[in-house]
Amino acid sequence: MRFPFALTVKIARHIIKHKLLGTPKFALVLQLEPLHTCNLTCTGCGRIREYSTSLKDMMSLEDCLESARECGAPMVSICGGEPLIYPRIEELVDGLLRQGRIVYICTNGVFMRRKLRAYLAAVYDRSQEPILARLLEGELITPAEAEEIRRGTKDRRPAIKPSQWLYWNVHVDGLEYTHDLIVEREGVFKEAVAAVKMAKLLGFQVATNTTVYKEADMDEIERMFEFFSSLGVDGHTISPGYDYDAAKADMVRRLGKRPDDFFLTREMTHLKFARIEEWGKRFTIFGTPVYQEFLAGKRDLTCTAWAIPTRNVKGWKAPCYLITDGHYGSYREMLERVDWTRYGVVNGVTRDSRCENCMVHCGYDPSGALGTNYQKGDTWKNIKYNFRRRPRPAHNGKAVLAFNGFSIGKGHLTEAEAPIRSPGPNGQGLPIGGARPGRAGTALDAVDKPGMCCGQGDVKERAELLAKIAAKKQTTG
Repeated sequence: MRFPFALTVKIARHIIKHKLLGTPKFALVLQLEPLHTCNLTCTGCGRIREYSTSLKDMMSLEDCLESARECGAPMVSICGGEPLIYPRIEELVDGLLRQGRIVYICTNGVFMRRKLRAYLAAVYDRSQEPILARLLEGELITPAEAEEIRRGTKDRRPAIKPSQWLYWNVHVDGLEYTHDLIVEREGVFKEAVAAVKMAKLLGFQVATNTTVYKEADMDEIERMFEFFSSLGVDGHTISPGYDYDAAKADMVRRLGKRPDDFFLTREMTHLKFARIEEWGKRFTIFGTPVYQEFLAGKRDLTCTAWAIPTRNVKGWKAPCYLITDGHYGSYREMLERVDWTRYGVVNGVTRDSRCENCMVHCGYDPSGALGTNYQKGDTWKNIKYNFRRRPRPAHNGKAVLAFNGFSIGKGHLTEAEAPIRSPGPNGQGLPIGGARPGRAGTALDAVDKPGMCCGQGDVKERAELLAKIAAKKQTTG
């Protein structure tokens, strides 16, 4: 079947129980943000701007686990920020699994291999040598890292281990050039792919998470699905990029860009996702077929943001993951005090102008599962989609030229450096302000200098370089 049977049963049982009890509103997925600190400054993400005054704050382990117990969601998505920066991430994952939750670790992948090596060190014995040999052969670990794994660990924290209830959910917004440009650091795609390969080799379940923006090439997104499918990835989440306030403010103030040039309107979303149902047959797309029809513009859905609530350092964020009108002390208080009739788009009428272009999965995907705007045959449609045979890996994905940027010397910074460094009329290139050839803005820098995060990286340099290359192209025709 398309999704693991145990996971499908757990979620279905949760929905049926609350339907029988007549519960008007209940949680399906908890989006848990134990911290907002991040090692990247992705274009289109306003999280670290919205919570700039609390970036050093983080939820206690006890608060995280109690939040999951309180709302009772069968699935918890640990996000942020970058959750692998959270110092008690191993204990958090272990605690949620002990509660019987399905756990997704939403990560940009930069620190993921470090956690996978920690797992290997925690379980190492001589029987692991064939796995180490394969990792060394694939250049997924170095000889020095292999020796470190063999020495084992004295860390008493539980390692993050493979489980049928656990997924690594890795952020990828395109192939190498595109993804590195969006996350504003070269080398991130390459590191994310290495982490995916290593995790699959070690027996973990892995998914990808993609946001589609206005300039996204949907043919490239399809090739991206083919590439990751060929690596054995277990599923894909995809959602349209939406111009929520914090992201718009970040785009204007930090990058000097017009949000209208980057984010999607509803009409644009329909065009971009015209092939989503076809992709749902070829790839394991997470999300109901009803939500896919909504993205393609074939039906309306009413937002059910309360079904995927967000809990962070400030409290229960309302009304949704993207819009912030307040934070509440408990999930129940949020349900009771928020006037949910003020939000969303219903029968073509926009209740709140901020909701006009939103078609994001955290608001609308649960609507398809809960029967909102039910149409005859929807239940059978969802059952068929879940129990249909899982699509085979896309073998043509091995031929996809996924590494089309930094890895081959054509990254967004490298591209800018070439004409800038080329000799001008006086035989000298333009200075670049200390950028190191082949290293500027790479994911490796983030590992070497973990303090450089949350806007303290190479964003200014990147903007200057891109401006210079644009000027160079104009003068050379």
